[in-house]
Amino acid sequence: MAKVFVSTVLNAPAARVWARVRDFNGLPGWHPAIAESRIEGGDPSDRIGCVRDFRLRNGDRLREKLLGLSDYDLFCTYSILDSPMPVSNYVATLRLTPVTDGDRTFIEWTAEFDVAPEREAEMIAQIGGGVFQGGFDALKRQFGG
Repeated sequence: MAKVFVSTVLNAPAARVWARVRDFNGLPGWHPAIAESRIEGGDPSDRIGCVRDFRLRNGDRLREKLLGLSDYDLFCTYSILDSPMPVSNYVATLRLTPVTDGDRTFIEWTAEFDVAPEREAEMIAQIGGGVFQGGFDALKRQFGG
């Protein structure tokens, strides 16, 4: 099983960052790779089990299911249902931790998934360096980091 871990520190309080990233349907508002998103069946975007169907700016479509969301512990966990990436059993978590020194936020994005051995390095780089870091870079532009 492949694992990805990417983290950074943002110069904003965790409550403010959480307000920005909490919405499971809100990726187009903060991640530059996401063109549009919708929650299937009109479910609320914070209902465990809801499914988001979104399109990347390159035209690829993905479907992901919300597995966990905590306003107390500041995390969101989801799985990929459909994706053009050659991965399976994909589960990821976006987690925020308050940094009391300077009222900043430590933010981490992790994922575990199965992938063919010959594609593992490529997928770790694409997900970690492209998807996760791309999102963090956008948040840094908004909040500083």
